[in-house]
Amino acid sequence: MDRGIRCQKCGLMQLNRPSCKSCGAKLSDYPFTPNIPGFHAEQPGAKDPSGNLSSFPMEANFGTERIAGHRFHFHGKGLPLFGIYGVNLFLSLVTLGIYYFWGKAKVRNYLMSHIELEGDCFEYHGTGKELLMGFLKALILFFIPLVALNSGPELLGTGPVIRSVAAGLAYGVIMVFIPIAMVGARRYRLSRTSWRGIRFSFRGEAWGFLKIFAFGTFLSTITLGLYFPFFDARRYDFMISHSFFGNRNFSFNGRGRDLFRPFLVALLLTLPTLGFYWFWFGAKKQRYYWEHTTIGPNRFRSSITGRALMNLQVGNFLIALFTLGLGWPWIITRKIQFGCKYLTLEGPLTLAEVQQEAQKAVATGEAMSGFLDTDFSLEV
Repeated sequence: MDRGIRCQKCGLMQLNRPSCKSCGAKLSDYPFTPNIPGFHAEQPGAKDPSGNLSSFPMEANFGTERIAGHRFHFHGKGLPLFGIYGVNLFLSLVTLGIYYFWGKAKVRNYLMSHIELEGDCFEYHGTGKELLMGFLKALILFFIPLVALNSGPELLGTGPVIRSVAAGLAYGVIMVFIPIAMVGARRYRLSRTSWRGIRFSFRGEAWGFLKIFAFGTFLSTITLGLYFPFFDARRYDFMISHSFFGNRNFSFNGRGRDLFRPFLVALLLTLPTLGFYWFWFGAKKQRYYWEHTTIGPNRFRSSITGRALMNLQVGNFLIALFTLGLGWPWIITRKIQFGCKYLTLEGPLTLAEVQQEAQKAVATGEAMSGFLDTDFSLEV
């Protein structure tokens, strides 16, 4: 049986080695002994009765259950995705933009079908027709009224009072539709995603998220941004706790106050580090969010580091700069590969208990998120 050891500084499970592959910490400085009944394992580096060195196994028996770290893998490449984008661009020009929605669905299908967990890839079931219909609905319900509020008073030559009222209404419409678009986009994306034939779903109501969004925006404004860690955690909690895999609910037990001090440190170090410390805060926040996210008996674990995040984002910026945007497919694949590399799902996969509970969803919120730049995309 393959053996491995977990770094107790960053959490990465890896083959036995002198130092951690991710954070560089000496593994001998962070011994790991699970305090779980039924588990019997020796310390890393200890000797078993035969005299051989032993370490914490990658898969170990806890009582009668097998506990394992299930890793995500991304097998997509930039060159095939570049070809898909090229065909999409050509057909979009030929069809006066209509093929864009089919091309978007094709890109998502490629990306999702190359993300693997436990030997099976995810699937995307959305269609170009759904995206087109969602776009047309969003155009009628949101975009045309917004343009009318912004341009109507000027075209009609109304006075400053009417213009101010129209501008205020337009701002209000945007602030209301941002959370609605975010909820709608997540509902549609998850409803069109599956793994091993089981669909994901999102069952949160837009009104609940609207209240969180309005309250959080207000408090973040009057506190000059100091409330933001609490606001961000509440938004994440809403999106996670209303997400399902079949009939199994995701949950989040993190708190914004746990990130408040690191957020203050990042603010204070912004000028001395020329803003680079925000990469370390971003990595810390991602680790915290993932490690407080569970689904059934499984907990996510992230080993992302600030340096790795900085290298990714700086590298992506340079690719975009020197390719004049043509390297975008490589940027997308780098992001997804990076996310999968540092993410692990821990615990036994008791899939026999998961039942299909597909939910209905339309692509209107998906289209609104595109208008408002609140897209929950695979590339992020």
